[in-house]
Amino acid sequence: MNIPTILFINKIDQNGVDIESILEEIQNTLTNKTIPLQNIENEGTDDFKINNFWFEKQNTSNNYNEAIEKIAETDDNLLNSYLENFDLDYNIAKKQLQKLSKKAEIFPIIFGSAKSEKGINALEEAIIELLPSPTGKIDNEVSAIIYKVEHDKLLGKISHIRIFNGSIKSKDLILNSRTNKEEKVAQLKKKVTNKLEDITILKAGDVGIITGFNQAKAGDILGTKPNRKFIPINDASILTVKVKTIKDAEMSALHKAFIQIADEDPSISPVWYPEQRELLMKIQGKMQIEILTEIIKERFQLDVIFDKPTIIYKETPLKKAEGYVRYWMPKPCWAIMKFIIEPGEKGSGISYKSLVSTDKIKQRYQNQIKEALPQALKQGIKGWEVTDIKITLIDGEDHEVHTHSHDFTVATPMGIMDGLVNTETNYLEPILSFKITAPEEMLGTIAGDLTKMRASFGNPEFINGKFILKGEVPAAESIELPVLLASKTAGKAKVNLNFLEYQICDNSHGVKVDYRGISPLDTQKYILHIRNAL
Repeated sequence: MNIPTILFINKIDQNGVDIESILEEIQNTLTNKTIPLQNIENEGTDDFKINNFWFEKQNTSNNYNEAIEKIAETDDNLLNSYLENFDLDYNIAKKQLQKLSKKAEIFPIIFGSAKSEKGINALEEAIIELLPSPTGKIDNEVSAIIYKVEHDKLLGKISHIRIFNGSIKSKDLILNSRTNKEEKVAQLKKKVTNKLEDITILKAGDVGIITGFNQAKAGDILGTKPNRKFIPINDASILTVKVKTIKDAEMSALHKAFIQIADEDPSISPVWYPEQRELLMKIQGKMQIEILTEIIKERFQLDVIFDKPTIIYKETPLKKAEGYVRYWMPKPCWAIMKFIIEPGEKGSGISYKSLVSTDKIKQRYQNQIKEALPQALKQGIKGWEVTDIKITLIDGEDHEVHTHSHDFTVATPMGIMDGLVNTETNYLEPILSFKITAPEEMLGTIAGDLTKMRASFGNPEFINGKFILKGEVPAAESIELPVLLASKTAGKAKVNLNFLEYQICDNSHGVKVDYRGISPLDTQKYILHIRNAL
């Protein structure tokens, strides 16, 4: 991601620590562009000692000389200067290290024990000297990110923000780019030794806290988008799980609790189905279940039960077909539409256009159709969200007398679902990328297990008696992969799994689920439900 980074190796006082093997593993699995700025004596004991050879300019140390040589090798002029007398002026070397570190071309390594507060001063010094300073112009438009959301008993929702440009004062109106709405800043605060203190202004480069943003979520951009590489918080949830309270009467309270948690952690996505009184959660892994159980118990005093999680599939049209809806009974109502629905490109999401003139369907009603599509595609004919779909409105009409304000909003899901029945749909399953490191003698066994999981992988790399294998595997087949590898290799294998993409899979590998709520295909019941007549 090309982000300037300092590696901090913690817990060097723990029994069994092997610094050399840790450095070797960093070289093999992360990068060889590292430079330790300290060396350790008596590692793995309470009597460990950190020698700050770089920060204290200990130019008689072998480690210092190795660091100088590594820095010299990054520039031809510096290397020539170094080779003249096998030394390099410390200030010149320091300036080069700062330059490389701030450009993410070299990664400093610091050691320590946070528990005993050893190495922390060197870490702070490295952060100040070797990472980019906050930059930005106060006179520019406001550009900030909410990187954390908390709920305070007295202040309500508080938003931790980092300001890239501009300044923020109390009572300012600031646009939230996710909601496309302006909200008013109520109070400005800074956290000092775990206490919140009032301040009057936050300026470019500052971090601080604002109150009053009731719709805020972690990851929201305020004002204009930062003019820099930015890593958004993505929803990579591949599991869904039903959650309930031990007492049925507490289900509404549980729903509210999860909505609050979802503001703080966008990877949590609760969906409440009132008719079934079911609460479903989208999650990224089983570990979250354990964490959420504790959070709900501690913060909200609710005892919860999670069902067994299942894979989240999606749907996409199988072929091109038409969808039609004529919503004109029981009156008063009138919304007629004809769509062409067809498969979209992989990863394209929802693509929509209208070929119908505003003489046939007024623009305000056409806007309703477009706005209704995301909700209409939340559940397809197999019960899953529909994506990678092209929708074209090719015909339709409103009525001067009988069309009411939300008729096209009501009718759109009926027309879309009719079209999906005609196109039929393919399952899309989540695919994970993996990287496995294990002893060479386990290659055949692990490769065989991966093949059974429908995995695909390339040729292994061999380093120091171990192999590294990279590939892709369906999430449904690999949920227990870390546990399987740990048991088969006595904990010697390491696996890294990351969500990659959704891919079409055979119907035999997908899982159909019931439509939750009232399906637009059951038109009579659906219309009565929408009109609150049931």
